This record gives sequence, structure tokens and C-alpha cells, in this order.
Amino acid sequence: MSDESTRRRSSDAEAFNRHARRALDWVADYLGHSERYPVMTRVQPGDVRAALPAEPPEHGESFDAILDDFEQIITPGLTHWNHPGFFSYFAISGSAPGVIGELLTAALNVQAMLWRTSPAATELEALTLD
Repeated sequence: MSDESTRRRSSDAEAFNRHARRALDWVADYLGHSERYPVMTRVQPGDVRAALPAEPPEHGESFDAILDDFEQIITPGLTHWNHPGFFSYFAISGSAPGVIGELLTAALNVQAMLWRTSPAATELEALTLD
């Protein structure tokens, strides 16, 4: 492996760690203070789409800009199922252990549709449901 490739991988890992920490900090704050958000969104049909660019950007945006859009456009356009005043449909599904489990599953890119594609996930699911 070349020195340039090693530097690039190190830089990519540092950027990933920085962005992941910011995202995890956001998640921890959200889960700890979901009461700050309205239970039901206050946006009207078309509001979210109107707040987004009609075309994708020519070049990638910074993670900070993406997370800012997430906080300012996407989050206000959601029903906040984790809100302590949300009593409809199902019990809350977003919990710290659940988020961490999803993070690990996403990192491994687990395709848990069949035993052949993911024996460990299939057997763990079967044991959980027994």
C-alpha cells in the first residue's frame, strides 16, 4: 500500500469518526430530550420538498451542511414517536440499545433475509422470537 493510500485511509477514518461523533451526539441529545419536539409535525404537504433544492448538488456537501439540513428541514417534518406524549400506533421503537444495534448492523451491511445470507442474524431472530 502506498504512503498516499495510507494517508487517505487515515484521513477518511478521522473524518468518519468526527462525523459519527457529531451524529451520535445528536442522537443522544434527541433521545434524552425528545419532549422538545412537537409530537406531530406542523409542516403542510409540500413544505419539505419546497425547502429542498429541485436538483441534487453538482458536488457533495459537507457533513455539517447535511446535518444542518437534517435538523432544519427533515426533523421538523417528522412525527416524533419517541416523544413522551405520543400514544398512537405502536410503542416507541427508538432506544439507545436499538440505535446502537442498528449502527452495528449497518456497518456490517447485514442482509438478514435468509439463513444463507446471514446465518447469525437468522438464528438470533429465531431465538428471540421463541
